[in-house]
Amino acid sequence: MQEFIAAWKETDTRIKQAFTELMDHLNSLEHTTLEFIARPGVSYSLRPRHESQKKRSLFAMVDVIDDDPKERWLSVCFYGEMVTDPEEVGDLVPEGLLGEDGYCFDLYEYDADEINYLKQRLTQAHKNAAE
Repeated sequence: MQEFIAAWKETDTRIKQAFTELMDHLNSLEHTTLEFIARPGVSYSLRPRHESQKKRSLFAMVDVIDDDPKERWLSVCFYGEMVTDPEEVGDLVPEGLLGEDGYCFDLYEYDADEINYLKQRLTQAHKNAAE
């Protein structure tokens, strides 16, 4: 993961900054491990897991969509019952997260308010992931 981040050239959209802020937030959550799955040309996926989870291998996915490496964007997804979306900015995606209903939030450029909202959702999913 560190090699990917080091090689990633930031653009005017500041998506790299958004990704690293979300990663740092996930690293701050107790009892959490991170798995990184690289599929160049498709996505780079950061998958947090709460150590108490038994039924699922993750509680969220922070994907860097890599169909155009010069114009990467983020898709942050959660299991539907693990988060709320009071501002209704996410998309409900039937069977969209490893075959289960989920919410996905797409981010095409850095926005501090949206990053904060996603951090709140990550914290909520982390709390609800402890089974």
